[in-house]
Amino acid sequence: MAIKHFLQFKDFTREEFEYLFQRSKWIKHQFKNYLAYQPLKDRTLAMVFEKQSTRTRVSFEAGMYQMGGIALNLTTGQTQLGRGEPIEDVARVISRMVDIVMIRTYNQDIIERFALYSRVPVINGLTDEHHPCQIMADIFTFIEHRGSIEGKIVAWVGDGNNVARSWLQAAKIFGFTLHVSTPPGFELAAGEDDGPHLKVFADPMEAAKDADLVTTDVWTSMGWEDEEADRKEKFADWQVDADMMRVARPDALFMHCLPAHRGEEVSAEVIDGPASVVWDEAENRMHTQKAVLEYLLLGKLAG
Repeated sequence: MAIKHFLQFKDFTREEFEYLFQRSKWIKHQFKNYLAYQPLKDRTLAMVFEKQSTRTRVSFEAGMYQMGGIALNLTTGQTQLGRGEPIEDVARVISRMVDIVMIRTYNQDIIERFALYSRVPVINGLTDEHHPCQIMADIFTFIEHRGSIEGKIVAWVGDGNNVARSWLQAAKIFGFTLHVSTPPGFELAAGEDDGPHLKVFADPMEAAKDADLVTTDVWTSMGWEDEEADRKEKFADWQVDADMMRVARPDALFMHCLPAHRGEEVSAEVIDGPASVVWDEAENRMHTQKAVLEYLLLGKLAG
């Protein structure tokens, strides 16, 4: 059988996501009611980190343990990856010893090359180009609070980064419209899908108008710290604040993939306010990823 990987959001179909959301809901119910569910007993997840992490590590590691499996935390400083061993060789070796691999790294090419030589499923925990696990959790969170996202408007305000690209792939799959507003010079990369599900705005207030969900990310992502001062100046008008939320729909939600810098990309009034669902969003990383782990290792389960 062909190995299934989750390297970009578009690697799963709408039907697969609907199944995964159903499983996420059930798995979350078990967790909330202290009902043990351990279908991955004796299975091992290798977590490879070239980028530091809080939510990615905790959600995958705790999730794997709760499902009955084992999680191994590997960093470049603790392995031969940090000494230049070819990623293809690392993939050949690690995938003979574990059942599934999650990688959080810089270039998408690294994870694509790893998956090409892996004998087990590979999950993208984050790259500079894509963050599919985050958007899966975000959409699941929206469904929990507002129902189907189909036909809705999602406003992305800020950097045209990996999270924005994954939102764009999701818009096409789920049939919602993505409004994007970025400062000049920080747009989505040339060649990104510009179909009818994407609308680009120079004015972030116009992007947020009538949105069902307003979402953002830090102005300076990991690896771009030397641009921080310059970005603060250029992004100043792209803060999600109370005025911006007021032009969205009255019941609009606010999301942020975290960590957040209050007073920069979002005001404290918004992230700590009634429209914010960021804590549900963060927790749901674990539940949706548990569903992905289960699916990639066991396939579709009845019931």
